[in-house]
Amino acid sequence: QVRLAESGGGSVQAGGSLRLTCAASGNTYRSYCMGWFRQAPGKERERVARFEADDSITYADSVKGRFTCSQDHDKKLLYLQMTSLTPEDSAVYYCAADHGCVAGHRIWGQGTEVTVVS
Repeated sequence: QVRLAESGGGSVQAGGSLRLTCAASGNTYRSYCMGWFRQAPGKERERVARFEADDSITYADSVKGRFTCSQDHDKKLLYLQMTSLTPEDSAVYYCAADHGCVAGHRIWGQGTEVTVVS
């Protein structure tokens, strides 16, 4: 099973950009569908972007056109490039790995906090 470690969070001005990275360890990276979720204070965790079984990527409507999810299978890295950030994007961002692309078999990272100040 993979273990996940996120990095790249921090504080940024509205309109700015950040790139999050999720490093996976373990030998079975390709058997997972990887994705990003976020949870703002007082809100439920929501999906931001996720690779599907056919390698397509689905994005939350709120981030379409602003966020780009990508991955490097060889390096076992998942990225989330975030641009045009707004205070509403402030949250703890979590990397997730769905074994066999099944959401019920999900592994979480510890999260990295993003704060967007206006």
